[in-house]
Amino acid sequence: MAGLAHVLVHVRRGGVEVPARFGQSVTGAFCPAHEDAAVVSCGLECGRFILSDAAFPGSTETILKRPPFCPAKLLGQQPAASVPAGAPGDRGVAAAVAVLLQASTRRVLLTRRAATLAVFPNVWVPPGGHVEPGEELLDVGLRELEEETGLRLEAGTFSWRMLGLWESVYPPMLSRGPPRRHHVVSYLLLLSAESHERLQARMRPDEREVSAYAWLDPPVLEHIAAAEDGAEGAGAVPSTLPATLSITELCRGSARAAEVPTATLLNTAPAEGEDVERVSTGTKFALRLWLEAVGP
Repeated sequence: MAGLAHVLVHVRRGGVEVPARFGQSVTGAFCPAHEDAAVVSCGLECGRFILSDAAFPGSTETILKRPPFCPAKLLGQQPAASVPAGAPGDRGVAAAVAVLLQASTRRVLLTRRAATLAVFPNVWVPPGGHVEPGEELLDVGLRELEEETGLRLEAGTFSWRMLGLWESVYPPMLSRGPPRRHHVVSYLLLLSAESHERLQARMRPDEREVSAYAWLDPPVLEHIAAAEDGAEGAGAVPSTLPATLSITELCRGSARAAEVPTATLLNTAPAEGEDVERVSTGTKFALRLWLEAVGP
């Protein structure tokens, strides 16, 4: 939906509301500096995405979290830290939605972002994108799911719930340069009444957004969720998991079955140097919440 303004995040504390500032940690507004999570109330109100320390009409209470290496957090700990003038962040902090789609067979859909994308290329994530004016959170999730994968969920075939909020900054490490994108992502869980086989049969992914996708089962997802980011080295593959995982790769309008090393999806985000193909840190956070909600 190019050309539309994005819904921005506002922080409300003690009844006082201000726009969230790009490059300054939103999570840090609700927790001590040594912590990385807080319980907040959130919701859309008059074209703004509100994060509040108190409930308000239509709000949902949930967890808001950032990684310990969050660039916005680390910038706040530096004397006279600032974001370069004219940075994309002059727009403020944008609200976004990502959806964990669970099939009736308990498989969860993850997609690999196209290599040509400016943000998190080649990283595995759930479908998602910006909140546009006039949309509710579920509307955003369903729209992005359809735009990225071609999969349309009809009313009455699924249920949903909020999992949690994640503060996402790109690049994800200060070692890779100053922030260029800053979002608060609402992770939603969609529970489909259909099997992953039936859902996959209807998928028509957009190669501009997605280069591959996979329906992963709980044992694999449990190990992905446990892989801690911010450390060097590839993920070790437990003996209980296969050496490779089945995925569907997209190329020039066609889709083909392929295999990816299980270690790739267990990779951790390196603290220094170039990024690697991996599951995003925010996705791991959402998967941990998913496991708590539905059990391994």
